[in-house]
This record gives sequence, C-alpha cells and structure tokens, in this order.
Amino acid sequence: MFEWMAWTTPVAVFFTCIVLMLIGMTVWEIRSPTTLRKGFLPMATTRGDRLFIGLLLAAYINLVFVGAAEWMAELMSLEEEPSVWISFVLSMLALALVMRKG
Repeated sequence: MFEWMAWTTPVAVFFTCIVLMLIGMTVWEIRSPTTLRKGFLPMATTRGDRLFIGLLLAAYINLVFVGAAEWMAELMSLEEEPSVWISFVLSMLALALVMRKG
C-alpha cells in the first residue's frame, strides 16, 4: 500500500510526530477550548491556527533542505549530502517556536 513513498526512518518519524501532535491537539482542545491570541504572527491565532502554520513551515523547511542538499554538499566540500535529520530538528524547532510565541 505504501510502496510508492520512500519510508526512511526520518520520514516515518516526521509523520509519526505529526499524527501524535494532531491527536494531542484534539484532546487538548476538547479539555480546554482555545481563545484567540496575538503573538509575533501578524494576526490573532488559536492553537490550531498556529499548529497549521507551524506544520506548513516545517514542511517547507524539509523541502528546501532536501532540494538544497546537493548544493550544500558541494559548497561545504562534503563527501555525501547532509543528513535529513538536520532538517527534521530544524523544522521541529521552528514548529515549537510558532506554537509557543506565534
């Protein structure tokens, strides 16, 4: 069923984190309904809004990293492309920042 996708360990961990965040946010929303809040984003947002924006940001960070990996390897004279674990950590940090301060 999932043969079409390259299920490497980083990809599986990334999607597992997304599923766990969605489950956690659903439970949190049921137990404690959210209110609008203004952070560094240019609009008032709820927890769900910040999660959506953070997930988009995380996806773009990973896509840019994968797209630029060959270029980074050449630029830094590496024998192989940098690990996608780097983009995973960066994207989760960006997501946490948006959720906390956004």
